Amino acid sequence: MRFNQDLYSTMPKILKKIFSDKQSFMAGAAIIAAGGFISKILGAAYRIPLTNILGCEGMGIYQMVYPLYCILLTVSASGIPAGIARLISSGKAEGAEKSAFRLYGFIGALGAVLMYMLARPLSRVQGEPAVELCCKLLAPAVFFVAVLSVVRGYFQGRHNMIPTAFTEICEQLLKVLAGVAFAIQLKNNMPLAVAFTLLAVTVSEGFSALFAYILYKGEKRTSPLYARRGASFSDILKFTVPITFTAIALPLSQLSESIVAVNLLRSAAEDATALYGIFSGCAVTIINLPVSVTYGLAAASVPQIAPIAAGGDAEAAKSAALKTLLITFAVSVPFAAALYVFAPLAQRIIFRSLADWQATLLIRLVRIMAVNAVTLSVMQTASACLTALGTPLKATITQWLTCFLRVGLTAVLIKYTSLSVEGAAIAANIAYFVAAALNLWYIMRAGGAYENNSYRARRAGRRSERQG
Repeated sequence: MRFNQDLYSTMPKILKKIFSDKQSFMAGAAIIAAGGFISKILGAAYRIPLTNILGCEGMGIYQMVYPLYCILLTVSASGIPAGIARLISSGKAEGAEKSAFRLYGFIGALGAVLMYMLARPLSRVQGEPAVELCCKLLAPAVFFVAVLSVVRGYFQGRHNMIPTAFTEICEQLLKVLAGVAFAIQLKNNMPLAVAFTLLAVTVSEGFSALFAYILYKGEKRTSPLYARRGASFSDILKFTVPITFTAIALPLSQLSESIVAVNLLRSAAEDATALYGIFSGCAVTIINLPVSVTYGLAAASVPQIAPIAAGGDAEAAKSAALKTLLITFAVSVPFAAALYVFAPLAQRIIFRSLADWQATLLIRLVRIMAVNAVTLSVMQTASACLTALGTPLKATITQWLTCFLRVGLTAVLIKYTSLSVEGAAIAANIAYFVAAALNLWYIMRAGGAYENNSYRARRAGRRSERQG
């Protein structure tokens, strides 16, 4: 630990102040939204030179590795920031991050080992030998992200969003610089070039995790010296597991949707894979850009609402949640309108290499799905609010119901109508609208549920007094 403290002590005072300051709700939301949006832009821009250097075959290998990585990452890290932030900001388990480091450090290490061990079987199943080395070089990133997520959750719980935003930008920037450098240096050996671009992900996550942990140790050293009540593993898992199950529903549903949609499209079109690629790889990418902006509101809402809910003021907590949702709606509606109006411009800027018919289809899909900039943003924020209110399981139920609905509707609309891949876009619209409405309904009922609990508690207290 001495190394971390010495390194932290060499930082200029202005940087220490920046990384240790708390922010107001709106300032924190703006900071984390900016960080998320910049990292998304960097990630999207990264694909342009990478595709030019590695070609379609290289990018195909690159994408073959990511499903396993994303699933392991979801299990080992996805629920940590919101769960830890909720525990710390509530004031009831301020030492939650200590237990989380042990618990999720172990889970992250186990995930890294599992990915390393599955590298060869996966490469054989996919019929691509290059996948084995790719998986092995990417495996340590699972552990690094788990550690990084605990630190982010700790700072978010203390109303400080700067470390999260800063590390998000840093990891993307490092990945872009190292990945492009490796790809250029090894472009004559395409499988090795792909493997080292994935090593760049591991390097970027490792440096980001190290820097975040140094910030954590430095901040802890300057904290008041008093005994903190630690959190048990069950306290942590109570909030992180539902969020993890919520998060894992999306990649699993995308996998199911891709199998269903592509197989059904094949019966009506020869270019089924290309059609689905335009939908999932192009249209969804454009739609998700504005959604990343409202992620800041979702992340900042947890430490803002959790202490109010933990204090027993249910109406105030619900009011804060509804206010956050109103802001999310107000921010996302202009983005949805812009997506509809400027869909052709977005296509020319981001996916200008598409053929004419592909570009026309992409513009049509973006315009159909523009409403998702609103529904996805509201669903995302509402899910975070439910976690802050202490009911993350309801968000999990919503997410899984939405996934089943989306896959089912996709199958029906493609098979029994002439909509083709546009059926998948309409299915997504309906599913996300239902999800947003269901989460909003849960939040509207939260006050009544808390009031009923309070009433029962007061009645039990009066009964005890009479018996006494």
